[in-house]
Amino acid sequence: MNQFTSAAWAYWIGAVTIVSLIALFVFLRATARQTVFRDDKGQVIATTGHVWDGDLQEFNNPLPRWWMGLFVLTLVFAALYLVLYPGLAFWGGALGFTSDKMYQQESRAYEQRIAPIYAAYNKLDVAQLSKDPAAMATGQRMFLTYCAQCHGSDAGGSKGFPNLTVHDEKSFLYGNQPETLVQTITEGRQGMMPPMGQALGSKQAVTEVANYVRSLSGLSHDARLAGLGKPLFAANCAACHGAGGVGNQMIGAPNLSDQDWLYGSSLQTIEETIDGGRTGHMPAQKGNLDADKIHVLAAYVYGLSHGGHR
Repeated sequence: MNQFTSAAWAYWIGAVTIVSLIALFVFLRATARQTVFRDDKGQVIATTGHVWDGDLQEFNNPLPRWWMGLFVLTLVFAALYLVLYPGLAFWGGALGFTSDKMYQQESRAYEQRIAPIYAAYNKLDVAQLSKDPAAMATGQRMFLTYCAQCHGSDAGGSKGFPNLTVHDEKSFLYGNQPETLVQTITEGRQGMMPPMGQALGSKQAVTEVANYVRSLSGLSHDARLAGLGKPLFAANCAACHGAGGVGNQMIGAPNLSDQDWLYGSSLQTIEETIDGGRTGHMPAQKGNLDADKIHVLAAYVYGLSHGGHR
């Protein structure tokens, strides 16, 4: 829409505002000088002569002085406001006020006020901090602000987004140790499962590998197809997922031998994953949170999977 705007609009809006204030002042001045109407003999005329609906008449009374005084004060206030603050589109105001500047000032004041609290939290390691109720209440609020959109308010995850409440460390793509969680939150993660359909050569081979993968976690499967898929898995998948599909946290390759599935465990879903691959992105939070806050947030996530809080 920027092609429909220009600097001329700023001057147009400002001019209309200024002219309107001047016109109101002139109107008020003209009205203030007018008193009641009188006839040729100097007698006050009771009405202005305006009549509606047969009997509704406009009385000939001047504007109350208190009302006119308030009107004058309003105009003076408006003029001062437009001089001091950015009420005109082309004038930033003598005080240089902006909402962004006020936000930055308030944010700095807030950060200074809470800095001692986070400094105290930072003296505890992640595992210790995960047992501090006050710190975890703070961590939960940060989680709801920065993480719940993907992982859910209960951290239970959803399709494509990991469940952070599981207590098996092997179920975490990169691990759930304190230093790992801090790194994940700070720098983010970029996961990629390459499409293997072409490498396997046929849809039948994909189905065979999918049945073998389901067998690793004790899910129902076709034993014959799983037997055919086992050597295919060893040749094409074990390099990342490891022998037996136990995963590799160094590269974020998931453990296929547990019951935690990022995209689902149905045969069709596993076939889709093998054939077309998957990509996942965990955004870095270092632009939103400083190191002390990430320390608290990591402790909250750590506590979710270690029973430190509920």
